[in-house]
Amino acid sequence: MVNNTGSGTKLIDVSGLQAWYGDSHVLHGVNLNVSKGELVTILGRNGAGKTTTLRSLIGLMSKKRGSIKIRGEEAIGYSPTAIARLGLAYCPEERGIYKSLSVEENLYLPPKLRDGGFSAEEIFDLFPNIRERLASRGTNLSGGEQQMLAIARILRTGAEVLLLDEPTEGLAPVIVKQIERAIALLKQRGFTIVLVEQNHRFAQRVADRHYVMESGVVVDEFDSERIKRDWDQVTRYLSV
Repeated sequence: MVNNTGSGTKLIDVSGLQAWYGDSHVLHGVNLNVSKGELVTILGRNGAGKTTTLRSLIGLMSKKRGSIKIRGEEAIGYSPTAIARLGLAYCPEERGIYKSLSVEENLYLPPKLRDGGFSAEEIFDLFPNIRERLASRGTNLSGGEQQMLAIARILRTGAEVLLLDEPTEGLAPVIVKQIERAIALLKQRGFTIVLVEQNHRFAQRVADRHYVMESGVVVDEFDSERIKRDWDQVTRYLSV
C-alpha cells in the first residue's frame, strides 16, 4: 500500500488515473499528489508510464479517466490550453525546438498566459548561454543548449508548475550540473516541479519526494531521507 500523502497544500492531486494510447491501456490507476513548492520525481523503468502521466496532467492524453485535481479543481477533461491557464507547463523529452527558427524566435514563440512569467533578463541570468546564442538557429544548438531553451520558453508563459520530462537525457555531466543548478534556483523561487528522470542519482539530489512506477501504477514512495536509507530497494525497482 502506497502512502501518497505529501505535505502542505496539495496543488496537484491525482487518483485512479487511467490512460490509453488507442486500444493500449498504459496507466492502470495512478495515485499521486504534489504540494505547492515541492519538487517531486517520477522514477521507473522504460515503459512504466512516467511520460504518459505527465502527458495526462497537461491534457495531451485524449483517452483517460479518473481524477486530476489542480488546486482542488477537477481537470481530467480539460484541454491543454485550459490546463496551461491554470499554471501548468510541460517540457517534453524531445524538447520541441523549432530548428528553422532562431533561438530568440523560439524563446518568444509561446504566448504569455498568466502574470508572473520570467522576463528576458531573468531568463538570461538563469541560462547565460541563451543570451549568447539568440541569433543562432535551433539546428546549431547543442543538446544542453536546446534543453535550456526548452525550459526557458515555458518560464515565459507565467507557469508556476513545471512538468519536466528527462531534462538531463543525453547531456554531458558539466551540462547536467547547469541544469541541476537552474532547477534548484527555480525551486527556491517557489516553483512546483514534477520531474521524470532516468538519472536517478540526479533525481535523488534535487527532489523532496519520489514516486516509483511499474506497469502503469505507483508502487512505492520515498522521501529524501528514506531514499538515502533504502537506495538498494530503489535499485531493485529500477534494474532491468
